[in-house]
Amino acid sequence: MLSRFLLTGSLLTACALAQMSSFPKPNYFRETFQKTRTTVELRDPAKLRDYVVDGKLELSLQHYLELVMANNTDIQLQFLTVEQPKNAIQSAMGVWDPNARATFSTTRSTSLPTSPLDTNNVNSVLKSLSQPLSVNVNQLLDTGTQVQATFGETKSSSSNSRSSYIKQYSTNLAFDVQQPLLRNRGRFVNRIPVMTAQSNLKVAEFNLRDRILNLLNTAEAAYWSVVSARETVKVQERAVDTANKNLAFTQQQLDLGAISPLDIYNPKSAAAAAEVNLSQSKFNLVSAEENLRHQLGADLDPEVRKLPIVLTEPIEPGAAETATVDRESAVQTALNNSPALKAAVQRLDSDDLTIHAAKNGLLPNLTVGATYTSNGLGGLFDPNRSTLVGGGAGLLPLIPGGVSDALGQMFGFGYPTYRANLTLQLPIRSRAASATMANALVQKKSDTLTVRNQQQNVRLQVLNAVTSLEGAKESLKLANTQREFAKLNQDAAEEKYRLGTETNQNVVFAQQALAQADLTVVNAQITIRRSRLNLLTQTGELLDARGIVVK
Repeated sequence: MLSRFLLTGSLLTACALAQMSSFPKPNYFRETFQKTRTTVELRDPAKLRDYVVDGKLELSLQHYLELVMANNTDIQLQFLTVEQPKNAIQSAMGVWDPNARATFSTTRSTSLPTSPLDTNNVNSVLKSLSQPLSVNVNQLLDTGTQVQATFGETKSSSSNSRSSYIKQYSTNLAFDVQQPLLRNRGRFVNRIPVMTAQSNLKVAEFNLRDRILNLLNTAEAAYWSVVSARETVKVQERAVDTANKNLAFTQQQLDLGAISPLDIYNPKSAAAAAEVNLSQSKFNLVSAEENLRHQLGADLDPEVRKLPIVLTEPIEPGAAETATVDRESAVQTALNNSPALKAAVQRLDSDDLTIHAAKNGLLPNLTVGATYTSNGLGGLFDPNRSTLVGGGAGLLPLIPGGVSDALGQMFGFGYPTYRANLTLQLPIRSRAASATMANALVQKKSDTLTVRNQQQNVRLQVLNAVTSLEGAKESLKLANTQREFAKLNQDAAEEKYRLGTETNQNVVFAQQALAQADLTVVNAQITIRRSRLNLLTQTGELLDARGIVVK
């Protein structure tokens, strides 16, 4: 019995080594049976302290975006979206994984006598023991070929004198090959699920790039929101300073008796209003900075989130923002780079594969097969029980034998069995397969129209972005002109007031107009930045322009 198990284990191990890649590696059992860890450990935000200068978090736009890519939780979540499509490729290839199966059973039985009168007759009671063992290894190849190897061995013994073998070992080794000739024939049709999974992975990667573009757009917009809030605070501080100077001058005139006490209320009201606007601007700046900390992951670090933020990027647009943009060139760039459009085009490849798979389902199933079996027989043989000898009791000695005799005959291939088969399954009418083909064609047409729609949307969005950028440039020019006139008007109103030819109310109006003009210039500058950001997002150039590589 021990030798049988050792031999069977050797055969099983040999088959596994020949067919399987994961078994029996040294760490197979450790990886398979070890306790699964469900705890997920998240790393702390990276590189934040590298940009701490004199107790402040000092960030240029490039450094800020580097921290966003390293620490932003939303971006890290998006990178995980491609893992399942990657695993789907491996899952699709699982159909070709070899499979090994071993079964062993033991049966001991005592049969009833043929007649009640034979109850005490030992020779009329049959006691038998049967112990069959089977080892099977099968694999489906990517050509559609089904290959199977089976080793079977049965040990049986009987106490009845009708059997010539006291212990009998029968063995067989069978090889079976089945090859489809029509449906599921060839590597292409059998690899359709894998190619579909690979196409879906490309779609997921394009979608990842598209979502990274939008998230980076949001993150950079948060940067410019802080810059805008910071500049707004500066404008409001200048407005407060101007209002306080006007109030001090008016108070001096009141103290000298040059004006009526009723004329002091308008400067006081203007100074109070400027203080309110300044306070609101500071709160807006705090809110914008909290959003910025969230974007770069600084809110996860208890020490860094307390630090003031200093943004070094100037608010004035640079040469890249003020350069003239060719509309058609921008559209063509977007058509070449748009991840959403590339994902839509990639889905057409999946549709083609689906159509081929549906066509395969319509074909008849014609399969040719061949089986070869080698047999062997051995065991402890009693020639006295053989009818060929005449059944003489004890005249001839027992002939020793065992499983080695059976295996010798089996591997000697002297007792083979050959079998060939041809199977045809003809679908007389297959409504399900026809419906699947029709749906595949409809899906291909739908996705083709989606590509056209996406191209139109890309063109429209790019043209709108270019128009918005050009409009922002023109608005900045007009805002600067308006600010120059507002400054001249304020200076003139203050000079005339000192000369006594202008009322204090008009001075206040001129000061408020200048503050509003300053805010208009700030908003126009930020609008150019954001318009340029939107254009880079629509053309798909934002990642390259910011030196970011998505892997």
